[in-house]
Amino acid sequence: MAHREPPSSPAQPAEGTPAARTLARIRAALPSLAPSERRVAEAVLADPAQAAELAISALAGRADTSVATVMRFCRAIEITSYPQLRLALAAAAAREDALSGRRPAPGTDISATDTLDEIVSKIIYNEVHALEDTGAGLDVDALGRAVDVVAEARRIDIFGVGASAFVGQDLHQKLHRIGRVAFIWTDRHAALTAAALLGPGDVALAISHSGETEDTVEPLQAAAESGATTIALTNAPRSPLARGADLVLTTCARETPFRSGATVSRIAQLALVDCLFVGVAQRSYEVATAALEKTYGALQRRGRQPAQRRPSADD
Repeated sequence: MAHREPPSSPAQPAEGTPAARTLARIRAALPSLAPSERRVAEAVLADPAQAAELAISALAGRADTSVATVMRFCRAIEITSYPQLRLALAAAAAREDALSGRRPAPGTDISATDTLDEIVSKIIYNEVHALEDTGAGLDVDALGRAVDVVAEARRIDIFGVGASAFVGQDLHQKLHRIGRVAFIWTDRHAALTAAALLGPGDVALAISHSGETEDTVEPLQAAAESGATTIALTNAPRSPLARGADLVLTTCARETPFRSGATVSRIAQLALVDCLFVGVAQRSYEVATAALEKTYGALQRRGRQPAQRRPSADD
């Protein structure tokens, strides 16, 4: 049941409440909204505090759409009424003001006239907020179920291409270091081949910011057809990748035209990978700790040994 903040204190939501998750939910829903609903979302995100003060007809006018579309937008982000949306926006805006020390938020994209200081400010602001929004909007129950299945899996196959491949490699390396049988596939044909060999008791985890990358969607579908448990890590909870997965872990990082595939999306993905990995390692704490110490020790010992000179043809 949705929680509604009392009218006397809508400006101080606790972390993780629906009010705190409102902006994250709107950003996550953007790719799947109809064009008219997306205009409502963009009007709200441009100035949540001001949108919270608008009557429904005024918000519809600002988005160049109808009152009915505004109501459809509310339902799309799982808010049942317009007054509830206004309360949630007021609370979310107050929370962002408190977190930022009442500094105005930098623009979302880099402009041709930005100074280097402004570029740094915008990048750091967006990346910090991506982490905060991802944490606020994370389905912890889904994360817990993902930890369960990965911890018990016979093998874990990870699919990702492009920027998401780096995140997949990070998860693969982490799981490998605690003795889990894991593979990373960044080529579509290799991923499809691997997926065909999976079965019940195996896990396939696919990573895609948009959730629409066919090179990732198809292997996950093939893994599901083979009987494996499937996990999607994506920024788009209504994407083809998410719809085809048993479990969905959602980030909330907004890419912009200038910074498509930017570090901000990978930072949010890496944060969820860390949460998943630590949850899995914790299930077998002593074994995982011993494995980490053993692998770290092997690297330290190797690093202290002088490189051995190979005999040459002149010796």
